[in-house]
Amino acid sequence: MSRSSRRLLTAVAAATVASTLAACGGGDEGGGGTSAEGGENEASDIGVTETSIKLGAHYPLTGVAAPGYSEIPTGVAAYFECLNQEGGVYGRDVEFVYKDDAYNPTQTAQVTNELVLDEEIFAMMSGLGTPTHSAVVDFLNDEGVPDLFVSSGSLLWGENPEEYPMSFGWQTDYESEGKIIGEYIAENFPDAKVGLFLQDDDFGEDGEAGIRQYIDDQIVAAERYTPGNTNVGPQIAALQAAGADFVVGFNVPSYTALSQLTALQLGYDPQWFYSNVGSDPTLVGGLLNRFSEGKVTDAALLDGALTTGYLPTVDQTDNPWIQEFSRIWDECGGEGELTNYRVYGMSQAYTMAQALQAAGQNPTREGLVEAVEQAGSEWEGPVFAPFRYSEDSHMGTSGMSIERIVGNGSEVVQEVRTTDIGDAPIEEFDQEPATPPANAIPDEEAVN
Repeated sequence: MSRSSRRLLTAVAAATVASTLAACGGGDEGGGGTSAEGGENEASDIGVTETSIKLGAHYPLTGVAAPGYSEIPTGVAAYFECLNQEGGVYGRDVEFVYKDDAYNPTQTAQVTNELVLDEEIFAMMSGLGTPTHSAVVDFLNDEGVPDLFVSSGSLLWGENPEEYPMSFGWQTDYESEGKIIGEYIAENFPDAKVGLFLQDDDFGEDGEAGIRQYIDDQIVAAERYTPGNTNVGPQIAALQAAGADFVVGFNVPSYTALSQLTALQLGYDPQWFYSNVGSDPTLVGGLLNRFSEGKVTDAALLDGALTTGYLPTVDQTDNPWIQEFSRIWDECGGEGELTNYRVYGMSQAYTMAQALQAAGQNPTREGLVEAVEQAGSEWEGPVFAPFRYSEDSHMGTSGMSIERIVGNGSEVVQEVRTTDIGDAPIEEFDQEPATPPANAIPDEEAVN
């Protein structure tokens, strides 16, 4: 897989989750917990007791969006389990409660109400999907619930903190990704006739807006698909008819598989570039096998396709973060192997641990938000580039590499570059990657 726990998600038809976290280890058992710092823990806000902090999330545990991404919360749960065994955060266990929304916005609203009003969570963390989380972002902000590290690259979570002061993005947003892709094409394929294959929502629109900043005059066609309509023959045929010899897809994994099978049937063989969301070879290979009824058995059709990355991936066995996450999965995870989706979940959980530490021994909801705004831009971790958190921006990580898919892994063809939304320039990023601290637990002094 590419160096990014990619396929990160937002938009539709392939996505996330399955597992719950039972808190364990941590402060004193019984009343009146005492933190590792020696001070007294207090029940300082909703969802915070003397011995625990309760976080919530929504994911599609069932339905068409479940394949592949169903592993993300198992990674989150495993990380918090090991964190709790090491004493948690200021002596409190982190309790992670998540519910199935089946990637249905109506159901997202229902389960979010349950998490906020019945479970009384301290904060939402990692709620998944652009259309689904859009259905609850107003409710969470109106209720004053911190809405951290949404699993989607939509601009909605971070572009306007005045409108959504409690919400924060986490992954690279789709517009910034589009800019980095567009610049790469302009520099390396200046004569390419580019076609766009876009999901017909904010995912595709944001990606298109970014890429057009750099190669608008090279784009010969832009075709959109409606999530749920699996016939993409007209769109791929239109790209072929337009003479596009380079196709960029802002789509989810199932539509990567559908676009590949359709192109194969049409004898259409452009250079493909899939955004991070849709480019996981392992998942796409399984979908190709299923959709073709065994005629295509793996992801070989993706060999040579380009993609982006912002996290290390499981094929990089010498990466220290992957080594730590492998240990965590072995010690605290469930069945199955470590996957890029679980790496994604663990990476989010690591950032959440930094946020909770920065909020102090007896955190409040407002204090948690202020801590991310004030300290978050300095946090290091598995992500390749800095976060953009401040009072004026709640945008997530700022950079990506360009990679070529080879088998079930990838090779870097352009090192990390950073940017921001709008007309912010793209810059080379030469900072050395962060190394994980002991047991992959953030240093409390380093996050404040």
